[in-house]
Amino acid sequence: MSTPISYILNRLPFLRDPMVAVLVLATTLALLLPATGTGRTLASAVSNGGIFVLFLVNGMRIRRSEIARGLTNWRYFGPLMLFVFAGMALAGVGFAALADTVLPPLVALGFVYLGCLPSTVQSATSYTSLANGNTALAVVGAALINIAGVFISAPLFALLGGEGAGEVGSEAIIRIGLILILPFVIGQVVQDRVIDRIAAHRARIAWLDRAVIGMAVYVAFSGAVQQGLGTMFAPHDWGALFALVLAMLALALGAAWATSGALGLPRADRIAFLFAGSQKSVAIGAPLAAILFPPASAGFVIAPLLLYHLAQLVLAAPLAMRLARG
Repeated sequence: MSTPISYILNRLPFLRDPMVAVLVLATTLALLLPATGTGRTLASAVSNGGIFVLFLVNGMRIRRSEIARGLTNWRYFGPLMLFVFAGMALAGVGFAALADTVLPPLVALGFVYLGCLPSTVQSATSYTSLANGNTALAVVGAALINIAGVFISAPLFALLGGEGAGEVGSEAIIRIGLILILPFVIGQVVQDRVIDRIAAHRARIAWLDRAVIGMAVYVAFSGAVQQGLGTMFAPHDWGALFALVLAMLALALGAAWATSGALGLPRADRIAFLFAGSQKSVAIGAPLAAILFPPASAGFVIAPLLLYHLAQLVLAAPLAMRLARG
């Protein structure tokens, strides 16, 4: 006999994703017990340290041979890169203009930020596999896009964000270099000596990912709560935000499928393109926001990203199963 919890999990499979629980816990904790004063300073320091470790581990586990192999398949990766960092970024600018008429400016700016981010690795790969797509292509594609995102997302956001992105200055770029790029490069250098041990502890590393993301989200939303997130957002504002997020996700899915079809890709490759092109990474977005924005602003900016991430998980499972049926 099934329990109410098991019934809910069967009906809503995205709730089984531990990342959903981490995001819900982090945002709830920020609403109830936001980090303030010296507590926020300490939480930010812990978050930055965790981000450094996370990108060090990412450098250790993404094989250089996979990167090299992916770079040779430009018929797939070239259009995918343009879709993720050009098409989606321009879509973000368009949705930001719409959001600016009904939502606070920092939340509207969040759509530009969302559009500039790379795609996910884990969920894009998992749903490609579930849909009988080209899983190997999805793994390499998502990895390459995330590596590129470390270098591209912040400058692209600075270019497209206008005056609202004025905080992305030389100091922020230096922090990105020290906290994101440097550890990744170190990880690539020492990879040969540690990659087997990293692979043996894959489950623990997955929880490292979630913990670091959760801490970054907690710090960001703590600042937003202090700035009056609860009073600035009426119920209809949340409705407008969610409607815009759903519309952007629907556009991303439709455009990714149409683009892959126009390129003449095989069906399995089109499925990989669909998920890698349309999904956005909170694993890059939350830590990067912690570096680019002060805590008072970061929570507002990442609000569209968190809702988008939740929506893509809700829609991805039934979409993948539909694609698997042909």
